[in-house]
Amino acid sequence: MEINRAPLNVALIHWPVLDRAKNTVCTNVTNFDIHDIARASRVYGVERYFIVNRMKEQLMFVSRVLDHWRTGGGSKYNPKRKTALGMVKLSETLEQVIKGEEWVEPPFVVATTARPRPGLDTMTFRDLRKKLETETQRPILLVFGTGFGLHDEVFTHCHATLEPLKGASKDDYRHLSVRSAVSICLDRLLGTW
Repeated sequence: MEINRAPLNVALIHWPVLDRAKNTVCTNVTNFDIHDIARASRVYGVERYFIVNRMKEQLMFVSRVLDHWRTGGGSKYNPKRKTALGMVKLSETLEQVIKGEEWVEPPFVVATTARPRPGLDTMTFRDLRKKLETETQRPILLVFGTGFGLHDEVFTHCHATLEPLKGASKDDYRHLSVRSAVSICLDRLLGTW
């Protein structure tokens, strides 16, 4: 069944992000993030999943993992994993992702964040879901950060932010793994509930 909606894409940013002390850092890619976010993206019909990291060694690590599952022994062992990992793309910067050749027109870029960003509108999940359903041509790029949040530079490439995820804990505990956050966001935006 084909669904008529704007193409949704996901980017996981490892550079530039913040550490606990608010220093600018580049975080390592985890094997779990490669697989789990690709699988969630595949389930919800995401077009592409970009892993953004400026460190060549990190991109080489991801390439080796992808090669194993796309064309190596893993492709025969688990064909479903091969299908999910087929959408993964690598890039050194978010700017390269946005200017990439795969876009028919530049994407509408929405960052996820726990804090409001001056100068950027905050969209609710309902607003972004409606945009996906009604503006069916322009691709949307949903940006997630690693570490302790996205660096200010990332927001200069964004058109809006998405409202923060909030649960029901009495103390407003919201420290989710990025894999969990991606899955929850995708379900709220593309789920059939």
